[in-house]
Amino acid sequence: MSKTTVKDVSAEPGPERAADAPRAAGGSRAFAVLLVITGAAGLLAAWVITIDKFKLLEAKAVGKTFTPGCSMNPVVSCGSVMESKQAAAFGFPNPMLGLVAYGIVVCVGMSLLARARFPRWYWLTFNAGTLFGVSFCAWLMFQSLYRINALCLWCSLAWVATIIMFWYVTSFNVRNGFLPSPRWMKSFFGEFTWVMPVLHIGIIGMLILTRWWDFWTS
Repeated sequence: MSKTTVKDVSAEPGPERAADAPRAAGGSRAFAVLLVITGAAGLLAAWVITIDKFKLLEAKAVGKTFTPGCSMNPVVSCGSVMESKQAAAFGFPNPMLGLVAYGIVVCVGMSLLARARFPRWYWLTFNAGTLFGVSFCAWLMFQSLYRINALCLWCSLAWVATIIMFWYVTSFNVRNGFLPSPRWMKSFFGEFTWVMPVLHIGIIGMLILTRWWDFWTS
């Protein structure tokens, strides 16, 4: 998306405010909608994976087997990912964390649609959350490609959603001066924010393509 579609609106502190009052900023409608869509996509992925995980556990409890709908072949195999130890990195199923995190993103997006404005500390905290999310996704991608040796389509949807929201939230903070950055970086994010998520997702796509090249071309 270009600057014309995600140009954000900042609220500079007026003269009536105290000198030490925190600066607040709100996003454009396009930015808010982007957060709602990416948060909803991640929430959907986390919800489906959670339901399939419960079905998998229920089947095991009665000595049966359950195959998730997205387990299509040896590579695209959601069941293999769900049964891996990496699927519960913090001692509980990863999608449960997603249910909370992506729900927060949707709430932020809806608040912006209602013309809410948040102070610098809020945006930096939100950015830190998306940074944790994209870092965790990067770890899960590595584990999926080179340790579990299988892909989960719903996980991939969550990865894409997290990458997009991270770069656009980072761009928002850079352009509004919440993250210290040189002028050229502000200018770049003002015009070409879309380049970073496209490049990021493109690299992951190439890694997936080359990792199972023989399978895709057979």
